[in-house]
Amino acid sequence: MGAKALMVQGTGSYVGKSLITTALCRIFYQDGFKVAPFKAQNMSLNSSATPDGREIGRAQAVQAEACGIAPTSDMNPILLKPMGDSGCQVVLHGRPYMNLSAKRYYKETLWKAVRESFERLRERCDVIVMEGAGSPAEVNLREDDIVNMRMAKYAEAPVLLIGDIDRGGVFAWIVGTLELLQEDERELVKGLLINKFRGDMSLLKPGLEFLERKTGKRVLGVVPYIRDLKVQEEDSVVLDGFKASRRKAEVEIAVLRLPRISNFTDFDPLLSERDISLRYVTSPDELECADIIVIPGTKNTIYDLLFLKERGLSEKILEKRKDGAMVIGICGGFQMLGKEIRDLYGVESERRAEEGLGLLDVVTTFTREKATYRAKARVLRGTPYLNEGELLEGYEIHMGETEARTYLFELSRESGGKAYDGVSSEDGLVFGTYLHGIFDNVTFRRRLLNFVRRRKGLPELPPCDLNPELERQREYDRVAEVVRNSVDVDFIYRLLGIR
Repeated sequence: MGAKALMVQGTGSYVGKSLITTALCRIFYQDGFKVAPFKAQNMSLNSSATPDGREIGRAQAVQAEACGIAPTSDMNPILLKPMGDSGCQVVLHGRPYMNLSAKRYYKETLWKAVRESFERLRERCDVIVMEGAGSPAEVNLREDDIVNMRMAKYAEAPVLLIGDIDRGGVFAWIVGTLELLQEDERELVKGLLINKFRGDMSLLKPGLEFLERKTGKRVLGVVPYIRDLKVQEEDSVVLDGFKASRRKAEVEIAVLRLPRISNFTDFDPLLSERDISLRYVTSPDELECADIIVIPGTKNTIYDLLFLKERGLSEKILEKRKDGAMVIGICGGFQMLGKEIRDLYGVESERRAEEGLGLLDVVTTFTREKATYRAKARVLRGTPYLNEGELLEGYEIHMGETEARTYLFELSRESGGKAYDGVSSEDGLVFGTYLHGIFDNVTFRRRLLNFVRRRKGLPELPPCDLNPELERQREYDRVAEVVRNSVDVDFIYRLLGIR
């Protein structure tokens, strides 16, 4: 028969579906089951590369790590990457499939791919924890649904419905969601969860009793608001509430919040350093005190480069560079640092070429093929923050190739093959690379920050003694413990019939 399946759905976006799915994955893993995450269709610009060089949503890569397994494209067979207000790139089984408008959606072709991926997972696992998308009550999208109730029916999966009390109106959200479901869909909902609660539980109790009377569904638990959460997010909406990490603020880092920012989790490791302040900025004035300016990845390099020019950010970046600030470009940001970006095939935009910031002697040409690889980077030549011969780890997800006279890295791709990457200015103050996750490399990260500290006349600091992978594992355990202590996990096991 294969794996038992459980589905986590929500009353809306950003109510905690991914986090609860991660916690349940970890709980099943801790209890000795072979478990895997599954999200039929994800919409996100924050993605990850699998060991075999395919692209999936960041949340499913995180959940796989919580399960103690390597991520595969079967865990997220369809990834939608928004390209504008009404279109997206469809990544199917980890490879670019086509660009679609919201009105052109090849449901049956994609539904077949979803079922194939799910069946492969089911053969290999004891439990599959499935995550829905948005809300199952989007009546205008019901006909094309392949990620919420249609998937739950196919997998014969009991559904847990989550509501976020921190945003207000949770009782109306839950009752309204259930009211808008069809009768057979409501039958699939076997339990309710309240997420992100802070306060006196005795004040919430009457509301929980009302929910059970009104809906006929059992409230399985109330998950408290988890402070200082370090599980990586995939939705850039979290940046709306991001607060700068002040601390000593001896090194000020400004990350440009591009309209189409992707893989912003690249910068999470910097927050573990005690001497930095990190901010996401959108205006030239916010760059005034920056020691390091970071241009992150983007789904559309040319349009976000135009955003920098229109906002006056490009001029300010050039001014800060002359004043001695460091400028770092990751992926699309690396492309922007060059002399020109060429899009001869219209891969990302109608513009066939756009002048870059000119801070690096490189030219980027977009190609139809997408590079999605995990890689090890061997340093070919030293800089003030790179030692010749050292190895760094990261991953590539990019369209386009960047030509340079000399490169910093030789990349050995995990799925096979080699490439060259990374360029810096002679003084080391401008640095660009395609390598996402480069700041996870602790020694490199501290060496780069110490380079800036020396220029400011500050003493160097030793590398942070935190192991990023170990810290992530501890965080999965912490989140699992919170959920285990606040949710009736035994009831969930009984639902699945496996304990």
